[in-house]
Amino acid sequence: MRQKLILPDMSADELSVLPLERSETIPSTWYTDPRFFEVDKEVILSQTWQCIGHLSKLQHSGDQIVATVAGNPILVVRGQDDHVRAFYNVCRHRGGPLALEDCTTKVLQCKYHGWTYLLDGSLRGTPKFDRTELFDKKDFGLVPVPLETWEGLVFVNLAGKPPALQSIVKGMRERIAPISFATKKFYRRIAYRVNANWKVYVDNYLEGYHLPYVHPELCNLLDYQNYITETFDYYSLQHSPIQQKASFYGSSDGRAFYFFVWPNFMLNILPGRLQTNLVIPTSSNSCTVLFDYYYNDIESEESRRIIEEDIRYSDKVQQEDAEICEHVQRGLESAAYHKGRFSVDMENGVYHFQSLLKKAYREFLQP
Repeated sequence: MRQKLILPDMSADELSVLPLERSETIPSTWYTDPRFFEVDKEVILSQTWQCIGHLSKLQHSGDQIVATVAGNPILVVRGQDDHVRAFYNVCRHRGGPLALEDCTTKVLQCKYHGWTYLLDGSLRGTPKFDRTELFDKKDFGLVPVPLETWEGLVFVNLAGKPPALQSIVKGMRERIAPISFATKKFYRRIAYRVNANWKVYVDNYLEGYHLPYVHPELCNLLDYQNYITETFDYYSLQHSPIQQKASFYGSSDGRAFYFFVWPNFMLNILPGRLQTNLVIPTSSNSCTVLFDYYYNDIESEESRRIIEEDIRYSDKVQQEDAEICEHVQRGLESAAYHKGRFSVDMENGVYHFQSLLKKAYREFLQP
């Protein structure tokens, strides 16, 4: 049985959405009150599509990916019938794990007591269970989780009847055409721990306002004067021309696309490269950000040289973001701050995210 949520105070005024020009930012307590950590897992992360990886890691029967979604262990596996399925990574005997890491296997075996399941989730083997009465294996298969794929990316949703994934990402594929994620190949994952609330990290991602002050070198890559943010129902897009100075990203006629998909997923697209970021809350004042790198070519020597340069460049930017987010978290926890205001020109992406946040909280609180 899940623990009953202890709800923090959220007034009607705080949950209302005013026009951007007159709106205040969300209260500092939404970033600092430990009660929001549990609320965000239950109300937001467990009710939305969460990306757990790419089909390039599930090419063969038995290939599997393990992940954690809203605190729940999840397993995704390609079956012998070539179908990709998601299950809770929880044995139906006494809650043990079926997999501890990404791997390939012929059957799923609990690491606690050895129960085995076929790749379709049905229970096959139960050691030392012959004398147990009124027990039917058909009643103890793995618990499935809704799964959908989009552009080669694999998403799961813990909600009972989630909306179609396409309703969330509608229009994104057409916007970046002819770029396709489906042909990209996974190269590396890097995990960053950030000592700031997950919403602080998302806020920071969603505006270019801070670029000249936090990432001066990034302004050599992006055309800051032509940096544009657009918002849609459940995602936003920041985009800019790439300047000639960043030669390892190709010619100056390329563009950088930065998609944010509600509530905690980002796609950073540069010529020949896809980088995804998944922001995972770990406490009221910390989060882990998973950076996955995908490229068209991960084999040739020249491509690998460019990849390593790209990752070094990205790592520097991420370290800068982590540092400023941690300073912001301390500011939000101080006695000096409660709410702020938005720059209409530069922070419509942050306003969009915070409006969706308010909408999710309102819907949860409605009787």
